[in-house]
Amino acid sequence: MVLKIIGAIIVIWVALSVIGFVFKALGTLLVIAAVATVGVAAYGAIKGKKDYKQIR
Repeated sequence: MVLKIIGAIIVIWVALSVIGFVFKALGTLLVIAAVATVGVAAYGAIKGKKDYKQIR
């Protein structure tokens, strides 16, 4: 009985560790994507081309 309880605790701990890792990785990717988006927008604003081609 004690081994089942310890096994359940270990399984829950591993599951929470994996979920925490996934959320931390997604947070890091979100920050990288935000920085890249701001960088591209800033580059476009600095470049400042006036002759835009219309997409048809």
